[in-house]
Amino acid sequence: MATPHPLTTTATGSDVRVRFCPSPTGLPHVGLVRTALFNWAYARHNGGKLVFRIEDTDAARDSEESYQQLLDALRWMRIDWDEGVEVGGPHGPYRQSERHDIYRGVIDKLLASGAIYESFSNAEEIDARNEANGRAKQLGYDNYDRDLTDEQKAALRAEGRQPALRLRVPDEDLTYVDLIRGEVTFPAGSFPDFVVVRPNGIPLYTFVNPVDDALMGVTHVLRGEDLMPSTARQLALYAALIDAGVTTFVPRFAHMPLVLGETGNKKLSKRDPQADLFLHRDRGFIHEGLLNYLALLGWSIGPDRDVFSLDEFIAAFDIENVNPNPARFDQKKAESINGDHIRMLGEKDFAERTVPYLAAAGLFDEPTHEQLVLAFRVAPLVQERVQLLGDVPGMVGFLFTENLSYDADALKGLPANAADVLDACVAALQPVEEFVPEKIQDALSAALVEKLELKPRVAYGPPRVAITGRRVSPPLFESMELLGKEESLARLNALAAHLRG
Repeated sequence: MATPHPLTTTATGSDVRVRFCPSPTGLPHVGLVRTALFNWAYARHNGGKLVFRIEDTDAARDSEESYQQLLDALRWMRIDWDEGVEVGGPHGPYRQSERHDIYRGVIDKLLASGAIYESFSNAEEIDARNEANGRAKQLGYDNYDRDLTDEQKAALRAEGRQPALRLRVPDEDLTYVDLIRGEVTFPAGSFPDFVVVRPNGIPLYTFVNPVDDALMGVTHVLRGEDLMPSTARQLALYAALIDAGVTTFVPRFAHMPLVLGETGNKKLSKRDPQADLFLHRDRGFIHEGLLNYLALLGWSIGPDRDVFSLDEFIAAFDIENVNPNPARFDQKKAESINGDHIRMLGEKDFAERTVPYLAAAGLFDEPTHEQLVLAFRVAPLVQERVQLLGDVPGMVGFLFTENLSYDADALKGLPANAADVLDACVAALQPVEEFVPEKIQDALSAALVEKLELKPRVAYGPPRVAITGRRVSPPLFESMELLGKEESLARLNALAAHLRG
């Protein structure tokens, strides 16, 4: 029975070192951020270190714009790192594109130890040999070049052929214990010697990724389950790196569950709206709410509990408690949890966070002092009612316009006698000298509920639409106070005139 490599790390506590190593391609994906979050939480929980490096060796796809977006995403989410790009550290540089000399040194050591060898076979030759030997074509490379003599290599070079470099895979089972999935064994012969350096001398990702982990002392590799098949190659390479004196241990691995879209059983695609981190931010998620929700994609703090602070998350998080089953992104649940975190904000904090959304909605450009005061005064009235900061402009926009428009569904829901109700409101409010919520409510209640004998739900519908243009709005009496008596009366008269045509 196969056993894990005897030099598998036993690092715990402050010796724990994890890494986040994305490629700078496209917009940050929530699955990618979930990976960063779990690595960050594991480091913080243990008092260890998080290394942030960039895998930017694909010049055709990598971009500086995507790199800056990654930085923006992590900083917005308040995920910090101890070593890596932008902050430095003892194992730099932290961009693969700047580490070619380092890789060359490791390649030389592996060549010297015999762990990697020159392979001249091309795809056509491999296919032909497999066919001649009755091997299935999909089995790929047949380890043919392992035993080429120096004379054979010289002859092939004389033909102008350049070799790739392949790792000599151990002829035995490879086993590791996944921190999430338990013991996993890759049987001997389940994969062939694989290319680590192309004929042009450029090392492949399957080489540089574990080499960087080894040189940076990474003890725990926490990544998505889609990368799990590559673990076999990493185990083989780590054994070679240890034999060549490049590192002294094999890291622990944990493969986190896939994040699925809202329907079906497909991985959340970059094309899915839920995948775009910045779209969530633009819609009004706050980082506390989105981090809380992303933490639930494969992990739970406890039964019947979904809402928690970042400090509680760090204190409770252990990668071994992550569920191996796929996690489904649920937009409604995400928004509900975000709403819970919005209500946990202090009033001033909430108000400050709404201002950029009010500006983005066109309610003002550079807000005046009066507009800022109004924004801060109305904020507590809607904080209990919204799940996203992007919901706020629609609820408070009536305060920042001189040309109020009425929502169609709001007009449709008005009673037949709405114009008469509005006339009664005007008559009741004109004598009110102290225009504060209590006095406004007393006057309207007496006129509409007591005198006209209307039920409150019916009575306050017409004035709500007149004041806000909406069927659902901040509290009516407080809204009228913010508008002021003159503007409130003007709006009540305006809707009554509109209804009478």
